[in-house]
Amino acid sequence: MPTITIYTTAVCPYCVAAKNFLKARGASWQEVRVDNDLAARAKMLHEARRTSVPQIFIGDRHVGGYDDLVALDRAGGLKPLLEGDA
Repeated sequence: MPTITIYTTAVCPYCVAAKNFLKARGASWQEVRVDNDLAARAKMLHEARRTSVPQIFIGDRHVGGYDDLVALDRAGGLKPLLEGDA
């Protein structure tokens, strides 16, 4: 299973929703808080080219935010990524 990284902030309902969504699919992740770590925020901006949270990476692939994660799942693309088949 590839490493999942989620860039979050403390007060972010979409971050909570993304973590719950992944948890329901049996996934675990590394959470990186960007509200109290300027270097982590800069890294997120460089890698995702977005300022909003959550920003979700599965392995080296940038999935996007919560809505992107759900859309990927509905299109059938999340399960292969989580299993390392994509």
